[in-house]
Amino acid sequence: MTKTFANKWGASPWRTEMVVPRGRTPARADFVVVGGGFSGLSAAAWLGRSAPGKKVVLIEADKIGAGASGRTGGMTLGETAAGNLPGLGDVLEGFAEILREMKISCDFLACGAWEVGRKNGKRDSAICWQDSGNLRVVREVPGGTVDAGKLLRGLAQAALALNVRIVEGRAVTGIKHRKKIRVVMSGGKEIVAGQVLIATNAQSLELSGLQDKTSPKLTMGLATAPLSARVAKAIGLASRKPFYTVDLPYLWGRLRTDNAAIFGAGLVTVENWEGLHALDVRSGRAKQLLDGLKNRVRGLHPALRNAKFTHGWGGPILLTEKARPIFARLKKNVTVLGGYNGHGVALSTYLGRWAAEVMLGKRTLPRWGD
Repeated sequence: MTKTFANKWGASPWRTEMVVPRGRTPARADFVVVGGGFSGLSAAAWLGRSAPGKKVVLIEADKIGAGASGRTGGMTLGETAAGNLPGLGDVLEGFAEILREMKISCDFLACGAWEVGRKNGKRDSAICWQDSGNLRVVREVPGGTVDAGKLLRGLAQAALALNVRIVEGRAVTGIKHRKKIRVVMSGGKEIVAGQVLIATNAQSLELSGLQDKTSPKLTMGLATAPLSARVAKAIGLASRKPFYTVDLPYLWGRLRTDNAAIFGAGLVTVENWEGLHALDVRSGRAKQLLDGLKNRVRGLHPALRNAKFTHGWGGPILLTEKARPIFARLKKNVTVLGGYNGHGVALSTYLGRWAAEVMLGKRTLPRWGD
């Protein structure tokens, strides 16, 4: 059962709050989507668009975007963490197509992304930092950035406009696999469903059947106050290309449209997914990582020595053994989607549409997703 966790995990720099109309939860639905992040919202909106005569219900235990999707750095990458898997297709073009079809404005910038490292860096690298060695750009790969809050709100608004019923504040506690699937929520309320998509990612792993196949962790993020154009140019981020390291210690980041810089690094390990909810970024290992990240960022470049931080937060991340997303059938008419290994913004939105097409019988599941 998913619990409220937002306060303990700190405040992310994205505005995810929106008004979701309240109403009675229907007793029956053709499609039930569990999880109100990028995957679930994308799937629900695409179901509403492609099957306007069917009843689609999305259930979120907390608020839309309260989990990993509202706590991301907003970097969009062109492949999975395991690379370009067979049949995956063009993730960024598919993501852009979803934005066009749903008329979502989320500051999507397809500017490419930098892989940076402490070896084999380019001589003319825009990034020239000190971070356990000389950190330089190694190569550029497909990628970009978005405003994660605008993306979440845009997907939710598109789903509502397509008559998707969004239920917030109701945790799904179980699924009864009988003649008809029954989705059980906190308080004992049940929905009889034709098909179900579980898109809760690092939360509710027993529900999705992934508790023995994945590793849930909390990763740290920081946002600075808006940087001057001079500072942004000095540190090499004026082009607004996001970056991530290809060696350890890991570091990733990007510049927002208001010139605030976001940096992320560090993982807090828990024994099981329920342990995520007990973590507090104001104490223990999470606080140590955030404090260490602040010192790291200030030491990257002289122009960042006096950087002021406006946000510090943690976000759940689900790691899989082979770094491949899990996209498979859990039971007949029950599909599970998650495990993006930190590559989830564009990819989860893209695979959410794919999941909707699977539920509609228009597409098959990928061979690599089992």
